[in-house]
Amino acid sequence: MDAIAPAHPPAPRLDHKAVGAVVLGNALEFYDFTVYAFFAKAIGEAFFPASDASHSLLASLALFGVGYVMRPIGGALIGALADRAGRKPAMLVTIALMALGMLMLAACPGYAQIGGWAQAIVIAGRLIQGLALGGEVGPSTAYLLEAAPPRHRGFVTSWQIASQGCAALFAGLLATGLALTVGDAAMAQWGWRVMFLVGLAVVPVGLIIRSHLPETGGAEADPRAAASTGAVIRRLLRDHGRLLALTFLVVAASTVSNAVGTNMPVYAGATLGLSETAATAVPIALGLASVAFPLLGGYLADRVGRRPVMIWPRMLILLLAVPAFAWLLRAPGPFAVYAVTFLLSALSSINAAAIIVGIPESLPRSVRSSGLAIVYALAVSVFGGSTNYVINWLIAATGDRMAPAYYLAAFSLIGTVAAWLLPETRGRDLDDTA
Repeated sequence: MDAIAPAHPPAPRLDHKAVGAVVLGNALEFYDFTVYAFFAKAIGEAFFPASDASHSLLASLALFGVGYVMRPIGGALIGALADRAGRKPAMLVTIALMALGMLMLAACPGYAQIGGWAQAIVIAGRLIQGLALGGEVGPSTAYLLEAAPPRHRGFVTSWQIASQGCAALFAGLLATGLALTVGDAAMAQWGWRVMFLVGLAVVPVGLIIRSHLPETGGAEADPRAAASTGAVIRRLLRDHGRLLALTFLVVAASTVSNAVGTNMPVYAGATLGLSETAATAVPIALGLASVAFPLLGGYLADRVGRRPVMIWPRMLILLLAVPAFAWLLRAPGPFAVYAVTFLLSALSSINAAAIIVGIPESLPRSVRSSGLAIVYALAVSVFGGSTNYVINWLIAATGDRMAPAYYLAAFSLIGTVAAWLLPETRGRDLDDTA
């Protein structure tokens, strides 16, 4: 048997610099996600001015969702590239495209300067960025998983989720400091552009470090790697359809949780009437919970298994979502908003850490990147891009300010049931998966 088993290279040594370079793309995604969610109103006024402020906000949220259209395509193309040619070239492509999309949004003149061309440019930028983000999570997560020590795969891979928290925390602190320095009016006019440009400043460092990483995938690491993108996707769908369906539902529930959390600044300002400065600080609570708790989730996943850490935090969100928002509406002050945001984000972060390691562990190396990328991209495309729009529309259409809680609870029920049906993967040999 040893004579015919595929030979795999020894796992590369992961130092802090390498882990940072691998998770940088995911961090940039969440930084962009957080900044856009908070400044959705200002972006809408810059590119989609309207006599009714709510129409401008909805147009901005629709633009936010446009990028999600390209995510499944990016997940399929770039995820399959990582399975065919290796994780490293795929990670270089994604971060370069991501930077281009962010730059097009940050540097584009407003509608008042160039009219409809401004809308065309920012839509093109969001589409490019969506293509990159759809392909980012598969290669980078597969790389962390394959390079990590077997007994610590959960903790190492959980840095993918923790990097999102670090990015959200940084975005919240930077936005708050900048708002206090220049004022709300300046933030609405040009401060939001500064926020995006700051995120772009780290891209060159990420490109340089990623280019020097050793390879863990592709034909170089696995002789069973398919020769074409179509072959990778056909093998994935043929052999792992049920697993993909269940993981789609699990990721969908996690995505809705993240979107409800990042919508909290808009909810605090537009629905609860908090001041601009108080609402700006909401991402700090989101970031604080999203830094430490994913690492706790990864640690627990290594100790007790992936399935329990997927199930129990999601079940707690199901039970607490409605009471938490009811309390928030009874006491709509900054403390209540920060507390609810922190609680829901902490539970979701623990859950997400188990998801990000459990899904790729369930797949063989030859389709691991594309499997995670496609499932993640589809779920995020459908629910990440629509949740903010849907819950704000529901509030406007029904007048029920509890709409986010009901939406979150419904998806948490679905996610809990789907996680219950998934296999346990703790201790599995990554090269023995069928």
